[in-house]
Amino acid sequence: MTILQTERLRLEPFADHHFEGLHAIDSDPEVMRYISGKPDTREDTAAGIARVKARWAEWGYSWWAFIEKDSGQIIGSGCIQHLARDKANPLEIGWRLRRDRWHQGLASEAAQVMAAFAFDTLGTPQLCAVCHPDNKGSARVMQRLGMSYRGIERWYVMDTAVYEISRADWQIRTGS
Repeated sequence: MTILQTERLRLEPFADHHFEGLHAIDSDPEVMRYISGKPDTREDTAAGIARVKARWAEWGYSWWAFIEKDSGQIIGSGCIQHLARDKANPLEIGWRLRRDRWHQGLASEAAQVMAAFAFDTLGTPQLCAVCHPDNKGSARVMQRLGMSYRGIERWYVMDTAVYEISRADWQIRTGS
């Protein structure tokens, strides 16, 4: 399982010891407003960690806990997974942050290293991202990654704004 590093963050594959930090984020109604529309229960968080651990074991990628290097606290999470969790679909990048860490560039910082992992390590030809059409913050992170708006599509039981970037465009953008 791959640990990723940025200037301010260490991204660790979900593990049981991340439970309290992840649950604190995913049980916040404001964090989950555009994701599922409702806060996660403790059971939801435990089931999510178990599912993610199985995906790491099977596929070699899934969700990471974002650990702030300065504080050692879990301040978010993010993923490289298949869109709609179906291996027939392209890879998707996603993230969420604790509310007190919004608007500090941390989502963009984590997204950069996760996208690099998807393109450079996994060799994916394309990376997608989806967000609720009203989630302007996530859409800005997608745009900062160099992703282009594709349109409104139905994913995860809701209409979502879909963004994408090809491996060729990523390589031009990053010089890799």
